[in-house]
Amino acid sequence: MAKPLTEGSKAPAFSLAADGGGKVSLKDFAGQTLVLYFYPKDDTSGCTKEAIDFTAAQAQFKKAGAAVLG
Repeated sequence: MAKPLTEGSKAPAFSLAADGGGKVSLKDFAGQTLVLYFYPKDDTSGCTKEAIDFTAAQAQFKKAGAAVLG
């Protein structure tokens, strides 16, 4: 069983399906700051609001040199 992640911990290697096809992997972001966000259930008002908030802040994350995956 994998060890639970805590805020600020290093993510384990992963590869997941990407929007629009293809895959995205942690190694694709080597050397970059990466913000990973999670939500408890897809297609709910909470996850939609969270995704909208991250999208709205995208320019700030980019200015800080961070990529965002949710």
